[in-house]
Amino acid sequence: MSTGAPDDVDPSQERLFGPGADRLLVDGRDVAPVHVARSRAEVRKGLLGTDRLVGALWLTRCPSVHMVGMRYPIDVAVLDRAGRVLLARSLRPGWGLTWPTPRRRDTVELPAGSLQVMGISVGTLLSVG
Repeated sequence: MSTGAPDDVDPSQERLFGPGADRLLVDGRDVAPVHVARSRAEVRKGLLGTDRLVGALWLTRCPSVHMVGMRYPIDVAVLDRAGRVLLARSLRPGWGLTWPTPRRRDTVELPAGSLQVMGISVGTLLSVG
């Protein structure tokens, strides 16, 4: 799996996000550390200003995301209230985005390639453990 870090980033200067204190569960399986962003400020900032994500970022009450200002590609899973994946896709810096719809509630951001590695697709149940 790719680290998602831009090639021109000096490792000693790399700004990492994570790992979080909680665990991401995929259909009940523990797969990665996760940080749960609960405040409006945390959700608004997201991964902006970082060079790489370690684990996952769960954005509560955030039905859509954009990649404007992002430095690296990510995978995203958009969830309903129960944590069921409604949309799973890879997003590129500057171009990627997801649109809000009434059923969408939270978004989980992951390092690029994680959806496939972790077995996350539409219908998968994600939760925090």
